[in-house]
Amino acid sequence: MDDRQFRTAMGKFATGVTVITTELDGDIHGMTANAFMSVSLDPKLVVISIGEIAKILNKIKESKMFTVNILAADQQELSLIFAGQIKDPRQVEFDRLDGKPVLAGACVQVACEVSTAHVEGDHTLFIGKVTDIHLEEKEPLVFVNGKYRELVGIS
Repeated sequence: MDDRQFRTAMGKFATGVTVITTELDGDIHGMTANAFMSVSLDPKLVVISIGEIAKILNKIKESKMFTVNILAADQQELSLIFAGQIKDPRQVEFDRLDGKPVLAGACVQVACEVSTAHVEGDHTLFIGKVTDIHLEEKEPLVFVNGKYRELVGIS
């Protein structure tokens, strides 16, 4: 199989859309990602996967913390901003959760401290110990087949 076929196959798996943020020396950094999942309930752990060429990789390594912001259906623009697809400067509103930067209006905000990191292939998997969580009753933004989607109920 070639890389394109592999990417296409993985794109068939519908995911939520997250923005991973961290803070280093007073500057907030973020990137759009869909490689996120829960790992454990006791202790509460999650994992994120960050590519070796991502600018945020070393910032998470240095700060030893990150947040996961599960975007709401009306936050597609934030996904594009943090994916680097909108080049014009935009004002982004951050809140704080356990002292860590989170995106205002996200469905879910998860504050984490890095528990451990594993390099696998061309990515680093960060296991995060969840230090706090905030939920809002909103529908999530969904991504599948290279496109943003909204959930539609099946009756």
